[in-house]
Amino acid sequence: MSSRDNETAAAIARAATSFDGAVLGIGLALCAASTWAKYFATSHALRRIRLAPSAPISDLRSLLPSSSSDDDEAALIVVRGHVQPRSAVDGPPWASAKSFGSLVSQGSGERAVIVKQTQTCLYNEWRGIFGWSFDLHAIFAKSWKEQRTSSFRSVPFILVEGGRWPRSGYVHVNLDGSDHPLPLTTVYHQLHPIQATPYTLFQAIFGNGYPVALLDEEKILPVGKEITAVGFCRTRDGALEVKSCQELPFFLSEMTKDEIEAELATNTAALLWSGILLGTLSIGILGYAIARNWSRWKEWRERRKRDRELRNQAASVPSGMEEELGEVPDGELCVICLMRRRRSAFIPCGHLVCCPSCALTVERDSFPKCPVCRQSIRSSIRIYDS
Repeated sequence: MSSRDNETAAAIARAATSFDGAVLGIGLALCAASTWAKYFATSHALRRIRLAPSAPISDLRSLLPSSSSDDDEAALIVVRGHVQPRSAVDGPPWASAKSFGSLVSQGSGERAVIVKQTQTCLYNEWRGIFGWSFDLHAIFAKSWKEQRTSSFRSVPFILVEGGRWPRSGYVHVNLDGSDHPLPLTTVYHQLHPIQATPYTLFQAIFGNGYPVALLDEEKILPVGKEITAVGFCRTRDGALEVKSCQELPFFLSEMTKDEIEAELATNTAALLWSGILLGTLSIGILGYAIARNWSRWKEWRERRKRDRELRNQAASVPSGMEEELGEVPDGELCVICLMRRRRSAFIPCGHLVCCPSCALTVERDSFPKCPVCRQSIRSSIRIYDS
C-alpha cells in the first residue's frame, strides 16, 4: 500500500474513532439496521417460497383461483421447465424443431431467447510519474475504472415441460417490470488490448488513468435450458403466464426449489448473526462513547467552574504584583516570564517555579502541566515568606 493510501486509511480511522468512537458506533448502527432490514425481507421471501406450490406445467391450472384476471388474484407458484421461443407455439409446426424465431449468438452460434453483449473498458491504476492522485479517486475508483456499453436483445419465450413437449402445456414468461438477475450463460469472453494514443501519454504522466484493454463479453439464455420460475401465475387470453414478484429475490434461476430454499436459509442465518454482532458492537461502542463524553463534559464543567474561581482570585493579585518586580536574584525568577519572583507552588508535584500570574495562566490550560516535570497539575498555592 502506498504512502498516500496509508494516509487516507489513517484519516478514515481518525474520523471513525472521533468523539471516542461515536462516529464508528453510528456507522455500525446503520449497518446493523440495514442488515436487520435485509434479514426480515429474506426471511419473509423464504416463507413465501416454502409455501408456494410446485407442480408440473401441465397441472398449473389446478393451482390457480377460479378467476385470476390480475396479479392480486394470481397464485404464487414455483415451476420448472425448458426454455423455448414463443414462436414454437405461434409459428408453423416445424418451428419447435428448428427453434424458429430465436436469436443467434455471435460468439458461439447457439440459439437463444436472450442475448446480452457487454464491452468494458479497463483502466490502469498507476498514479503517474508526479504522483498526482486525488484521495477520492481511490474510493470511487470502481466507477471511474470501468466504462461499459451493453446491448440487450430478447424475444418472447415460454417454459415447456421436459420430455412431454409438445404434447404437454406451456407457460409464457413475462419479463416486463422485472429487475431480477437472469440465469445467463457466458459464451464469449475475450480481452482486446487498446492501442496507445498521444492523449494516453498525458493521462499516464498526470496519473488520471488510461485505458489498457477492452473486455468483450456475450451472455445468452440458450434454447432448451432448464430453469425455475418463481412468480405470479395467471391466465391471460386463455394461456398461462408467469410474472415476477418484486418482493422476492428470485424470478428465473438455474436452481431448483429446494436449492433456492437452502440458499435463502443460509442467507437468513448469516444476516441474523451479522445483525446481532453489528448491533451488539454498535451498542457497546455508543455506550462507551456516551459515558466518555459525559465524563469529559463533567470535567469541562468543573474546569470552567475552577477557572471562574481562579479569575476571581486573580483579581486581587495585581495589587501586590509590583512588590515582586524589584531586584530579584536569578535563582528566584519565574521560569516563564523571567520578571517576577517565584511565589506559587503546583499541586501535586510541589515545584515552586512560577509567579502567581503565570501559575494562573498555566492552570487555565486545557491540560495543565508543570513547566518543569510535565506532570499534570490540579491547582497551585501561594507561598508567603515568614
